[in-house]
Amino acid sequence: MTSHDVVNHMRRLANTRKVGHLGTLDPMATGVLPLVIGRATRLAQFFSTGQKKYYALIRFGWATDTYDREGTTMSAAVEPQFTREELEQALAAFRGIFLQTPPPYSAKKIAGTPAYKLARKQIAVELEPVEVEVFALDVLEFTGATARISVVCSAGTYLRGIAHEAGQRLGCGAFLEELRRTGSGEFAEGNAHTLESLNDLAAAGKIEEALIPATELLPHFPNATVDPLTAGQIRQGKDFRLSPFLSRTTAKYVKAISQEGDLIAIGEARLPFVYHPILVL
Repeated sequence: MTSHDVVNHMRRLANTRKVGHLGTLDPMATGVLPLVIGRATRLAQFFSTGQKKYYALIRFGWATDTYDREGTTMSAAVEPQFTREELEQALAAFRGIFLQTPPPYSAKKIAGTPAYKLARKQIAVELEPVEVEVFALDVLEFTGATARISVVCSAGTYLRGIAHEAGQRLGCGAFLEELRRTGSGEFAEGNAHTLESLNDLAAAGKIEEALIPATELLPHFPNATVDPLTAGQIRQGKDFRLSPFLSRTTAKYVKAISQEGDLIAIGEARLPFVYHPILVL
């Protein structure tokens, strides 16, 4: 199931076309896939830079063209002959900030076409390296043929790419056999719903129970409750002033919340305690 398949499934359950996701998961991957629904789809731009957390299993011995278990074998199988210390040395190159070339089978677009579509047609693709950051990469288990790792990284980091390049460094080839995303920005696995539970909620007419209230989204943006008059002005695109006695009113962005608890707009600071609505919902 692709991320787009999940979006389509949720469109049917929520009876709306306005559903999107906040970061593609590979079809073989499991775990956290945040969805935005209705007017909240317009908030996607503010979630794009969140950290991602993963558990992954790397298998050593040969490489594949997709850098994961679903690809075609690209090299003859060899017996891995390296120690855990040598593995740690190879993985050290993928900690911190570095340039990473996206895999040829990726959603990165070339002249508007996803790279994986060109790769499937045997069309050579040249993708530009992009700067990524890995905040933590720990080896949890090493068997000689496989390594289970945990990773905290920036958005846009390909763990398939790390597995493939680690195999090259160790001289035996490698690919990603398992991948599970346990966190995406502020969204954690413990708060996620399975598709089965969403089906049950929809059948009971309670799909809204799966939704996170707008006031709880983007917790790094302070909530600013506004009165009905100010709410009306915000909806007209007018600047609004916040009391200097409210906490965190020096933040660059705030969430303008109605007295009923609805998210009205995202405001950007223009002057001290004065915000301009850059996105009105």
